[in-house]
Amino acid sequence: MALDGNWKLSLQTPMGTREVDLELVTSGTDLSGAFKAPQGTSSVTGTVNGAAVNFTTMFNGAMGPMQLTFEGNHEGDQISGTVQFGAFGSGPFTATRV
Repeated sequence: MALDGNWKLSLQTPMGTREVDLELVTSGTDLSGAFKAPQGTSSVTGTVNGAAVNFTTMFNGAMGPMQLTFEGNHEGDQISGTVQFGAFGSGPFTATRV
């Protein structure tokens, strides 16, 4: 599928820009993979429907564990959208295939 592979993910968090590695695998409309941050690796689960991409992961950050919820669209080697940082607000994200 078009999303399968490795991505460099840039998040605009309340504490500044963060970059992590993202590995995505599709199976029909199901999306899975790995979110690889300096604090560790966590699993990704979600869906893809046409250009729409939605996925979640649990992140262990400075404020403790929180769920990150991503909603966006993909076109070619780019994904962009919004990420919700648990109860700490939201911000934009972009991802580029590496």
